[in-house]
Amino acid sequence: MPNKHNAARRHHIAKMKFRVTNWVEYEAGLRRRGSLTLWITPEALAKWRASRRRTPGGQPRYSDLAIETTLMLGCAFGMLRLRQTEGLMNSVIDLMGLDLPVPDHTTLSRRAQKQPTRIRSSLPDGPLHVLADSTGLKVYGAGQWLQEKHGAKSRRNWRKLHLAVDADSGRIVAHTLTDQDTDDPSQVAPLLDQIDGEIGQFTADGAYDGAPTYRTVLRHSDAAQVVIPPRSKAAQRSDTGPPGQRDSHITAIAERGRLNWQAATGYGKRALIETTMGRYKALIGPRLRARCFAAQQTEVAIGCAVLNRMLATGRPDSVRRKNRQP
Repeated sequence: MPNKHNAARRHHIAKMKFRVTNWVEYEAGLRRRGSLTLWITPEALAKWRASRRRTPGGQPRYSDLAIETTLMLGCAFGMLRLRQTEGLMNSVIDLMGLDLPVPDHTTLSRRAQKQPTRIRSSLPDGPLHVLADSTGLKVYGAGQWLQEKHGAKSRRNWRKLHLAVDADSGRIVAHTLTDQDTDDPSQVAPLLDQIDGEIGQFTADGAYDGAPTYRTVLRHSDAAQVVIPPRSKAAQRSDTGPPGQRDSHITAIAERGRLNWQAATGYGKRALIETTMGRYKALIGPRLRARCFAAQQTEVAIGCAVLNRMLATGRPDSVRRKNRQP
């Protein structure tokens, strides 16, 4: 692996240490993440009930905003089950003295399969530095354990959560959910379709290496810089988009080494998306609770929105400390 050079002697390399420069603000933000103080804006109250439909069929009672708010509340406070989420929302409405109906658990389960799954987030000004990667999420059930223990094919598999993260703000700007057999490069286009802003740099690991990824990124932003480590035996080609960025990466690695190439291109920032995936599994959970695929897509969208809200309350500004020489 590129990051395992000199593995036999790595115990002599001092571990990097960082210092948080905004500890007071960050600590206050961590406390706000657990606060039970809630409020509903007048704009949200006006949109709580669904507008009447003019097509045949029953009239919806709750708007998408009401369903999303209830699901986010249950996700933020420990991934509650739908019945517990209904009870929590009922208590909040009663404490606020509001005369609003609360979606019951059956309505939440049914509407979660039709809920819009795109993340609504404000993007910073200027070109984005997008980081892309994927991680596996367990599906509800015994899954692979049954297959390994009894040798029977199980219907319980994995899902792959593909994320696109803004390297500067740490916010999740796009996501997709696929089955376990979907490869990473095929999800670059669906991720970039969710990003309205211009991309300055696209960074991903070696699984995304190939002409399709370069063409997809440059089709979205023709001036984008694509930073993907080529394979160790990669050959130069002319079909990876002008001005032959992949060929320049191969040449730079051959001349200066892979570690120097990582430092020159800023590839080290890719570790931030690993941190984001770790935060998702630690705060939201490593397993999907919904049974059907449509509801699972809504579940991960709600989880990503909750992570962005938590990040907005406080984010550490850390700087690297200089290691003392022995």
